[in-house]
Amino acid sequence: MRRSSRSVCVNNAEAWHKRRYPAHWVSKLSDSEAEAAETQTWLKFAVECGYLKPEHETELYNEYNEIKAMFVSMILHSEGWRF
Repeated sequence: MRRSSRSVCVNNAEAWHKRRYPAHWVSKLSDSEAEAAETQTWLKFAVECGYLKPEHETELYNEYNEIKAMFVSMILHSEGWRF
C-alpha cells in the first residue's frame, strides 16, 4: 500500500513535468490513476486482514475515488493543462 500510494504522487509529478508532450502527459496521468486504484485494492485487503477498521477504509477509499476522478478529468481535458 505504501508503494502504490506514493507512486500516485510520483507519477503525478512526472506527468506535470511532461505536460508539454500530450502522449506522455496522458500516459503518466493514467499511471497515477492506476496506482490509486491499486491502493484502493490494498485498502480492501487491509480490512480483510484486520489491519484497518472498515470505517477508515471507507473514508480513504472514497478519497481515492475523488483523486481518480481528478485524474480522469485531467486526461479528458488534457489540452487545458499543457502550455
